[in-house]
Amino acid sequence: MNKMMIAAATVLLLAGCASNSDRATSAKVDELSDQVKALQSDAKAAQEEAKRANERIDNIAQSYRK
Repeated sequence: MNKMMIAAATVLLLAGCASNSDRATSAKVDELSDQVKALQSDAKAAQEEAKRANERIDNIAQSYRK
């Protein structure tokens, strides 16, 4: 009977630790997802700015060829 109580207590203890770990992991995943979204937005803005800069350079180069 004593071994059964120890086993049950161990299972409950491990289950409690696992759920706390899951919450912490979930929170970290949510935080990282937010960071990825922010970086994607920044990357898109940088790509658009680079495209505009390249178009300006192309326009300048075309004016010298004429």
